[in-house]
Amino acid sequence: METKAVAKTLRIAPRKARLVVDLIRGKSLEEAEATLQGLNHKAVPLVSKTLQSAVANAVNNHEMVKENLYVKEAYVNEGQTLKRMRFGSRGNIDPIKKRTSHITVVVSDEK
Repeated sequence: METKAVAKTLRIAPRKARLVVDLIRGKSLEEAEATLQGLNHKAVPLVSKTLQSAVANAVNNHEMVKENLYVKEAYVNEGQTLKRMRFGSRGNIDPIKKRTSHITVVVSDEK
């Protein structure tokens, strides 16, 4: 059985968050948590919180054993883009795109 957790509209660019998510995909829960603790990246607390939420969903809602869980899927989708403007040179306006992400983590107990 599998369980998932989704964190939506997080203020980090998807291509930056994917660097962290790619490291935990397919690993056991212990390996994934150890990998996240060893990283120094802005996306680590966001991915870690989503992973902990997926584990809590599995343990509390589906009575799965925490030691048997592994990260079956983990991916980052693009969310809404906040569009801001900045004054540029010679009277022009330069766009600033503040990107957001949706992080999804799926945990399962069967290989």
